[in-house]
Amino acid sequence: MNKAKAQVFEGILSVVVNAVLFVVKFWVGLITGSIALIADAWHTLSDSLTSVFVAFSVKLQSKKADKKHPFGHGRWEQISSIFVAFILGIIGYDFLISSIERFQNRESVEFGTIAIVITAVSIVVKEILAQIAFYIGRKTDNVIVKADGWHHRSDSLSSVVVLIGIVITKFTTDFWWMDSVLGMFCAFAIFYAAFTILRESISKILGEELKQDLIDKINDEIKLIYQEKFNIHHLHLHNYISQKELTMHLRLAGNMTNENCHKIATNVENMILEKFEMNATIHVEPLEQITAGNRLLSL
Repeated sequence: MNKAKAQVFEGILSVVVNAVLFVVKFWVGLITGSIALIADAWHTLSDSLTSVFVAFSVKLQSKKADKKHPFGHGRWEQISSIFVAFILGIIGYDFLISSIERFQNRESVEFGTIAIVITAVSIVVKEILAQIAFYIGRKTDNVIVKADGWHHRSDSLSSVVVLIGIVITKFTTDFWWMDSVLGMFCAFAIFYAAFTILRESISKILGEELKQDLIDKINDEIKLIYQEKFNIHHLHLHNYISQKELTMHLRLAGNMTNENCHKIATNVENMILEKFEMNATIHVEPLEQITAGNRLLSL
């Protein structure tokens, strides 16, 4: 799957569908006077904002490395995600305040059948978009596409709650506060979406520990190159999204010549680039330096 084309496709599809849903939801919210439906509409539009940044970040992160940016421009993906999270936080805050004010004023809303139909359709469509985004996100390993999927999913779930509230108010007038409470719920759903995106983006920028599964796979591949006893340690991954840099120490038999050590290290670096798509820099050390107090990853 072509990563750039898949991202652009997901972004365009999301923008078009969300724009249509926003217009319909917003219109129903206006004719019913429901702040919950209007908030839900803006939650839907926020997905379009994310999708716009999907397409926008693809253009920026696809730029080749240069003298000022030797590791490429892949981290525009995280920068775009943080900006989207910030926008979502502002939208969520606005609807939370409006919902609280409506609750304090004891304002109620009468929902019609059209509100039920539109909300139900929105739930189905948003879940379909979520599944498409999750699939493309897994195939391309792109955080902002995954974030787009979670936007769709959170919008779908919040619409489920809104639908339940609408159905309840169709049968009784006792729950005058329903629209206000649903508005608050939608606001917190937006907050949660913003928090999820922000947490993952910041984690990527700060750097993440290598998963043991990846370390084990590297060990297994090195075995195929060097059958003697060895150890690896000090593995550090620098993830620039479009380019990944791995540094590690490789301990080999101390009686080997510099030429042989260099040859093995080069073969391991080439293997890591081919198998794991990471540029590796390896520091070779003599195996005999291992002591009882120095616990290393050993085979």
